[in-house]
Amino acid sequence: MVGLLLTVLSVATQPAPAPASLNPHAVELFERDWVLDQWARRTFDTNGDGRISIEEAQPAALAFKDLADGDGDGRVTPYEYERAREFILARY
Repeated sequence: MVGLLLTVLSVATQPAPAPASLNPHAVELFERDWVLDQWARRTFDTNGDGRISIEEAQPAALAFKDLADGDGDGRVTPYEYERAREFILARY
């Protein structure tokens, strides 16, 4: 799961992609973690269909990375991931 997170977040740090080049793996980050999925739905489900689409997952992954990357090194460690998840549970 951490490997997937690092892959998703490394792709998410690139400039906003054109619709044809959206990262489909960003959705997997939210599909695999109920807490992140609920947070992303509340914040990024722009069309209100109750799920995170590929287009909605891109900004959600970027926002999670910004939240989770506590030391600002551009990567999210397993420790940072867990702390961000706990923060989301407590706040949202």
